[in-house]
Parts: sequence; C-alpha cells; structure tokens
Amino acid sequence: MSAWNQALDAAGIRDPGLRDDYTRQRELTARFKRSAYLAARLLLPRPLFPHVMAMTAFMHHSDNLLDSGAKEGRAAAYDAKERQVRAALATGGSGHPVLRPVLHTLGAHPRLRGHIEEYLVTARADLDFAGFATEADHQAYIDAYSLPAFLLVACLLAPDGDGTEFRAACRTFIDAGQRLDFVNDLAEDLADGRLTIPRETLARHGVTREDLEQARDLPGTRELISAVLGQARATLADSRPLVTIVPAPGRPLVRALISFDELTAAAAARKGAGLLTAPARPSAPGAVRVLLREYARARRLRRAGAGGTRPGLRPRP
Repeated sequence: MSAWNQALDAAGIRDPGLRDDYTRQRELTARFKRSAYLAARLLLPRPLFPHVMAMTAFMHHSDNLLDSGAKEGRAAAYDAKERQVRAALATGGSGHPVLRPVLHTLGAHPRLRGHIEEYLVTARADLDFAGFATEADHQAYIDAYSLPAFLLVACLLAPDGDGTEFRAACRTFIDAGQRLDFVNDLAEDLADGRLTIPRETLARHGVTREDLEQARDLPGTRELISAVLGQARATLADSRPLVTIVPAPGRPLVRALISFDELTAAAAARKGAGLLTAPARPSAPGAVRVLLREYARARRLRRAGAGGTRPGLRPRP
C-alpha cells in the first residue's frame, strides 16, 4: 500500500470518491511548491497530511481566482466561489471536488470553520490590490489577506487554547514570507502590473517604478532590494518562536518551512538586482539537508510515541 493510501486510512478517509477528491487536491498542491509539499509529506503525522493537502488546495484555488484574468471576471468568479463555499458550510454538502475534502476536514477539525469564514470576509483585499503607498498599507494587507489565508492551513497545527500567541507568531512568519515573496517575485509581479513594494520605500532609495520595470541595475535598486531582503530576514528570525508554540509533531515542518525561506532569502541576496529579471531559487543541496535533518527529528518523535495523537493535532470532538 502506498504511503498516500496509508495516510488516507490513518485520517479515516474511507469513501472511494472522497479518497479520489483528496488525491486530486494532493496532486495539485504537489505541483505548486515542491519543497513545501515534500516537507509536509515527510514530516507531518500521517493522519494530518491529507487534511493539510485539502486546505492548501482550497487556498491555492481561491488565490488563483483572485489573481487570474481581468478584474471584472475575477470579481464575478470569486463571488460565485464565495456563494458555493457558504452554501457548503450551511448545508454540510457540496458537489465541488475542492470543497468535498474541505467539508470532511472540517468535520475532523471543527475550529477550521472560523478560519474559513474569516477568510471569506477578508479575501477581497487581494482582489482589490493595487499596490502599497506605505509600509502601513503592507501591514494592513498582511492582516486583511495573508494571515487569514495562511491560517486556513496553519490552524491544523495549532495548540489547544485561545490561540492568541499562536496567531501572533503566525503573523510574524507570514509577514516575513510575504515580504520575501514580494521582493523575490518582483519581475513576475511587475509584468502582471503589480508593484508589491511600498512606494514610500522606493522613494527612500531614489528608485522609480520604471527603474524596476526596466530592470535597471542601479545603486538605488541594489540598495532597495538589499533593504527589503534585510527586513524580510530579520522578521523571519523573529518568527522562530512559532516552532516551540506548535505541538511537537508539527515542529519539524515549521522548522523546515522557516529554513526554506532562509535559503530563498540567501539566494535572493546573492542575486541582488538580478531579481528584476527572474526570481532566485533556494539551494537544492541546502533544501535536501533541511529535509533530511527534520525527517530524522520527526522519526525520533514518532518512535517516542509523539505522533498524531498529541493534543492540538487530533480531531476535535
């Protein structure tokens, strides 16, 4: 039996049609960000892995609706999606292959409902995104879109309790990751008409949007990229307490995700103004070392009996 089928069994997903739905969502997720997918596959307790795949696929599906095509079409597509999701939450059923796994995962993790509802309220912040004038606008975007989207998945790793400390640590991590993505994906975003670095930051370094769009390797553009990356790396370092906040079975994955971002940030710093033409990729040998290190830690945890039955990771009654 494949490891995936064993994970479906461990998660109590027995219905053949539902297993097919989860499998399709896993395949879609695997194509999006391979390193994160491999980390989840290797490091998460088996009963949790299918649920993380379902919610990651839901997040990406929604993100694609918000980002793709003309704004009018995106708005209509998102409106239809929101109605589908709300109807599914209200009735407990859906014919949509993305939503059927979400509903099953919701049954295993009821506190997910609040995060889905929060996301539905805030997701339009991405639909209406037109760039940032100030750093305060960037921070408002993190609160309005990035954090609720991240919590769709991250809440499955949350400890028991009121979640205040966990949410704050998640916010620090996603602020760092979002800022890193914004600078690393500058070329792609600018080609799509999106300027994701605050205009006040550009002005501080004497850089114009045209300088970035024309990929001008100037002292100002180099300083700008270095400064934004430095801010991302400092915030990423501040997110390290998240590792100790999550229950033990989730810690290898959280450490791996932080380490992957650190590798990406280091690669981006080496590339410098080259980010204006293409993103940096993290070191493949470095990523393999991270996976091997955290896999060894995850195996030790499982051998010690700290698998999927730790508080915070088992399904809620």
